[in-house]
Amino acid sequence: MTGEGFEKELSERASFAEKVLKDHMPKEEGYAGRVIEAMNYSLMAGGKRLRPVMMLESFRIFAGEDSLAVTIYPFMAAMEMIHTYSLVHDDLPAMDNDEYRRGRKTTHVVYGAGMATLAGDGLLNLAFETAIRGAVKGRELPAYDGETPDRYMAALSVLSRKAGIYGMVGGQCADIVSENSPYESDDYARDVLSYIDENKTGALIESSLMIGAILGGASEADVKKLERAGSNVGVAFQIQDDILDIEGNEEQLGKPVGSDIRNGKSTYVSLYGMDEAKRKVKELSDEALLILEELGCRDSFLGRLFEYLIYRNK
Repeated sequence: MTGEGFEKELSERASFAEKVLKDHMPKEEGYAGRVIEAMNYSLMAGGKRLRPVMMLESFRIFAGEDSLAVTIYPFMAAMEMIHTYSLVHDDLPAMDNDEYRRGRKTTHVVYGAGMATLAGDGLLNLAFETAIRGAVKGRELPAYDGETPDRYMAALSVLSRKAGIYGMVGGQCADIVSENSPYESDDYARDVLSYIDENKTGALIESSLMIGAILGGASEADVKKLERAGSNVGVAFQIQDDILDIEGNEEQLGKPVGSDIRNGKSTYVSLYGMDEAKRKVKELSDEALLILEELGCRDSFLGRLFEYLIYRNK
């Protein structure tokens, strides 16, 4: 299990990921200066930088701890830009209409809804500019045994698909639709919830692990194993969120508990019950860690990070 020592190590790795991100942030100048300022404000809103940290750890598992990690840096920055754009748009008045995120005013409150929308758009586009530039300028990598032998193209393919309508955007769509439409049955509600958790939460975790593995030299078979592990972690992470919304400590969480119940939101707990939710978290966790064991990295930082994310109390 994890403890204070792990959290300190995670903080150090997150600080490094943030440095990588800052190195790829645009300068606030020219006629587009205002939207760039809003983009950078959003990127610097804090957070644990979990996705780029995961990507770097996945890369190191296959490339080695002493490998030339600069190969992965543009993709780490791109992943955090995509994650941030999704948060900026989630906070908009037309979506969740949140005024604060991590104790700081959200982008639309500071810059207005129009500029915040453009900031999200700009971050998504900049993410692909950054990743493509990294692929063009990157060192030559050994051939991949997947659909394309070019590892950079394979990584870009994963990035685009998992961020789009077959990944995160698809999950967000299902989440919005489900808020305004009654479910036909409990079985249908469970199917929809599974889709939302897999895509809205899991897709970027999956792609972070997959991209790191692809650029680190993994085989397609091992990349698919990490995709499954990432799916498990993403879903377990969301179920744990549902559990904490009922049993969590408001002071530790930094937000009120019980909001899902008050808003009538369907969660794993409301559909399956608390005991089944906790059992599912353990099942998903065990399978994710077993996959890492098969890959020979169960005791790595990534393994400890999985446990931390799944069994967190905040």
